[in-house]
Amino acid sequence: MRDAVTNLIRNYDQTGRYFDRNAMDTLKSYFASGAARVAAAGVINGNAASIVKQAGSQLFEEVPELLRPGGYAYTTRRYAACLRDMDYYLRYASYALVAGDNNVLDERVLQGLRETYNSLGVPVGPTVRGIQIMKDVVKELVAAAGVENAAVVDGPFDHMSREFSEQDV
Repeated sequence: MRDAVTNLIRNYDQTGRYFDRNAMDTLKSYFASGAARVAAAGVINGNAASIVKQAGSQLFEEVPELLRPGGYAYTTRRYAACLRDMDYYLRYASYALVAGDNNVLDERVLQGLRETYNSLGVPVGPTVRGIQIMKDVVKELVAAAGVENAAVVDGPFDHMSREFSEQDV
């Protein structure tokens, strides 16, 4: 897993360039948002179960056909799998948040997952909606914890949503 700094250094090293103004600005931004990103990850860590539970409840309220016969979360096993996947996305979002880079999401979560979901008949739309609900819940908790820039959590969740979607969310 790489972070924003490692990726930046690798890109400049591969092209044999010294850091320019853009690289320095990227580094300044990364370090300036570091405390907020770590604090947000701490909030996620301390509230993961309740975040998933709240997001799952809201998703099933918004899309009740998921719980009806024939719906993807109809059986207890499928319902548990849905919540397990939401927890998985939340955990990896926290890793990407701390790293300041979405590379870990691409490597460990997203590569081939959309195709897998499609082959298994897992609806992508509700998955994207669940990810966005989790983002909203996390932002509220992060703001309530006193983190001034709660928008730092947007990146990983929006990245997953875009990659799962056929269109921008």
